[in-house]
Amino acid sequence: MSEKDRLGDDKVVGILDRAARGINPVLDLALTDPFGIKSRTFTPTAEDRGAAEALLDGIAWVLDTVQFPGTASWERASDDERARWWVTRIGALNTIAVAFPGMFGVLLNRLPIQDVLGFANQAVVLVAVAREHGVTNRSEQVDLLASVLCRRETDAPAVLADTTRSDSADGPSMWHPFALMGALWSTARTVRALSDEIDKRPGPGSTYSLLGNIPVVGVVAGYLGERGALVRAVKQGEQWIASRPPLPAAVRRVR
Repeated sequence: MSEKDRLGDDKVVGILDRAARGINPVLDLALTDPFGIKSRTFTPTAEDRGAAEALLDGIAWVLDTVQFPGTASWERASDDERARWWVTRIGALNTIAVAFPGMFGVLLNRLPIQDVLGFANQAVVLVAVAREHGVTNRSEQVDLLASVLCRRETDAPAVLADTTRSDSADGPSMWHPFALMGALWSTARTVRALSDEIDKRPGPGSTYSLLGNIPVVGVVAGYLGERGALVRAVKQGEQWIASRPPLPAAVRRVR
């Protein structure tokens, strides 16, 4: 790609800003408790209860056991533990969708779908991890994404200063089990406009990429490769966050 065809920082920032605008509301919804199930993890289980109550308590116990956002165990977790949760739970789940095109081997590897989904998955998890470390300002999240995924050091506040922005985004009004998977596909549709920038993200190693050309085997190779790439992206993201000025303790955590 020639320098003439290279996307300018303003366009990259604009696309990543739209991606972050779509990701944040979904992450906010993960903390909600519309049915009052997660609130049960904060109070002792009643001894005298019916079958329906026992079922709800059982669901609450499972959510608390896996430290789902909004539960008692989540509130007790440290920033690092919460960040790891997004990588090990949601990152692992979304990576299955990223690796699935490997089922068809080289037939789909010629298309950029896996790279786009991999980029989107890393963007979703990076924003989630950043929030747990106190980076809740969308402009800072955009600079983080640009640095880790596009290898660019941008100044999003300056670029977006003259742009009319909204902190809300069209999205689900209530949490559901597949909301984060939906965020992956929505983000993929947004970031595919980055074209060649997508190749700059932390990606699978050459061995995994080669095995990804083999039908069926490519699924396993794709998963392992993308999983490792996600871990590297998060590590780089945390290094970027650590290099920023320390935030006041009062704003470090996302509730």
